[in-house]
Amino acid sequence: MSHAAAPLPDLPSSLRAERQDVLALLRLARPQKRNALDDGTVRGIEAFFTQLPEDVKAVVLSGEGEHFSAGLDLAELTRRDISESIEHSRMWHRAFEAVEFGRVPVVSVLHGAVVGGGLELAAATHVRVAERSAYYALPEGSRGIFVGGGGSVRLPPLIGVARMMDMMLTGRTLSAEEGQAIGLSQYLVDDGAGLAKALELAERIAGNAPFTNFAVTHMLPRIAASDAAAGFAAEALTAAIAQGEEEAKKRLKAFLEKRGPKVVRG
Repeated sequence: MSHAAAPLPDLPSSLRAERQDVLALLRLARPQKRNALDDGTVRGIEAFFTQLPEDVKAVVLSGEGEHFSAGLDLAELTRRDISESIEHSRMWHRAFEAVEFGRVPVVSVLHGAVVGGGLELAAATHVRVAERSAYYALPEGSRGIFVGGGGSVRLPPLIGVARMMDMMLTGRTLSAEEGQAIGLSQYLVDDGAGLAKALELAERIAGNAPFTNFAVTHMLPRIAASDAAAGFAAEALTAAIAQGEEEAKKRLKAFLEKRGPKVVRG
């Protein structure tokens, strides 16, 4: 049932946002530029994810037009000294960290170009739905630059250092099927079906216990990156907090009384 929804943050014209009950949809809206990411768009992404209303439970991120994002708007490659370039990269880091470690899980819809900074943005989302038109590339090597939006941190755990080296050194482009096989996406659907699939997944995610969603998006990646002893300790603490939540007690009681859903093969 729909309810009075809190308004979303004001955004630049390069981004469009809307509410669907407890979901928020954010679209990259520069189709004439293949949704290339300029500074205003990146700052708008940070503002959106840091100012989400409390009643939003999940976000779907997509791109208007034929492409998700062709990456950094090369018109932004102005003359900067080293310290200015470091600060520029840190601005991208803050924005994409607001996606990865924000308040709610994020499902992205990938189609057409998912290139350079566009791939870095996609890697910051939690669940990635690719359409068959999607293709992936890291052309920084041929342009004499290096990833600056967190790709060197987020992509190796997904695809491995060697694959990322190959993409950057050779300019290799991966198809949607190749990206699915190596972990760039978790779901692969026909062209035009990505948004519906992402909304279905986001609705399912929004129905989870809030602390569990927090634990999965905030604790799991940090546990996975830690040493085993620290990981076991953090897992035990996180599991204890989750089980102590009133929401968890209510859901477990419903399951034991055969009022809750059972796991079945999908």
